[in-house]
Amino acid sequence: FQSHALSCSIRGRNLRGWLQEQFGNRPLEQCEDMSLHNAAHDPKEELIWSCGLLPCTPLRIAAMMGHSECVDYMISQGAAVDLVDVKGQTALYMAVVNGHLDCVKILLKADADPNGSIHHRSTPVYHAAQVGRVDILLELIRSGYLLIYRLDQRFMFGTRTLTTLAACSLFISAAYHHLPCFRILLNASANPNYKYNGPVSREAQVRGRASCMLDAVLKLGCEPAFVSLLLDHGADPYLVPWDELDPDTMVHLKVNAEAFRIYQEAKRNPRRLMNLCCITIRKIMSKKCLACISSLPLPETVINFMFHKD
Repeated sequence: FQSHALSCSIRGRNLRGWLQEQFGNRPLEQCEDMSLHNAAHDPKEELIWSCGLLPCTPLRIAAMMGHSECVDYMISQGAAVDLVDVKGQTALYMAVVNGHLDCVKILLKADADPNGSIHHRSTPVYHAAQVGRVDILLELIRSGYLLIYRLDQRFMFGTRTLTTLAACSLFISAAYHHLPCFRILLNASANPNYKYNGPVSREAQVRGRASCMLDAVLKLGCEPAFVSLLLDHGADPYLVPWDELDPDTMVHLKVNAEAFRIYQEAKRNPRRLMNLCCITIRKIMSKKCLACISSLPLPETVINFMFHKD
């Protein structure tokens, strides 16, 4: 197994360069014993190789296949939990993608990074929100540090302008109408007023692309509950760059009429004092403190109030 120090040393470095440095001059015949990789995958199937290089670690293979006992054993023997494969995917990311909750729990307990790798364009949180895996999403959030918008801070965008909010976990949960995931992310301090963390293409906005999260859920035709949740968590209705839509546009964008009514009402009327108090308290508390609210000796009504539950 690669040491943990080696795993840490590749952070922030070019993945292709590191792989070339480690394995580029080693032909297939000189690779280390592959029996562990084959055992972690499936002895009845042939392991795929690429250009004579070992494409991934045994731990990553076992996590992908859902072999939780193998994952647990290899970690106990010193496997580096955050070492990436040739695509920049960690073992945790592959466990999430393939829906293996037991493997996810084991890897998180071993301090696997819930944000995945900077070498890959997606994250465990993003994928769980996209496919609606509430159980996995909760485990990732419970694991501690959660950076919901990490995708926007990577170099994948370079100097290009952004034309969509799709790199945001909160957006993708709304796009697939996964209301429970949407609620979980907001309760975990997702920014309800999220717009862009980089240069924005004004031309894209002119073409009807969403300018903020509230604008997005309206144009995605989301149910009223999505709009209500955003407003309850402090979304600013004045960030939406339009007030009225003609009937043809409403039909074309599939805007939910009731959701649109809730938005218009929020724009006309001031927030209730109780709602402002809740929003302010949540802003003062850190993400880690918010996660502990349910365990505090507080009346159930207060806990429900902090999580915007009726």
